[in-house]
Amino acid sequence: MTAVRRLGVGFALDDFGTGFSSLSYLKKLPVDALKVDQSFMRGLPADERDCTLVKIILALAEGLGLDVIAEGVETIEQRDFLAECASPSVQGYLYGKPMPVAEFEKLLSGPEAGRSRA
Repeated sequence: MTAVRRLGVGFALDDFGTGFSSLSYLKKLPVDALKVDQSFMRGLPADERDCTLVKIILALAEGLGLDVIAEGVETIEQRDFLAECASPSVQGYLYGKPMPVAEFEKLLSGPEAGRSRA
């Protein structure tokens, strides 16, 4: 990973906070970003525990100098909560659903290209 990183490739630790994405990987691996698992997004902003866990993950990433990508953002309320916390990058159905390559290319080249969908 270190050799590939020297070529300009960045790495993100996916599904952070679940399964095998242990805190010890933050010490061992040369990662640039944490991708916060969508399971933490589902309860935002109503679930106090999800809010607390997301805030802790954001603070941890900031302290380590890592970028954050919030996965599974589906509502404006979730996006707004995240923006109030630390403005991480977000991905999810709020911005678009999976689509065939041809449809995606059409979206990128259409009159709405470059405009925010949310």
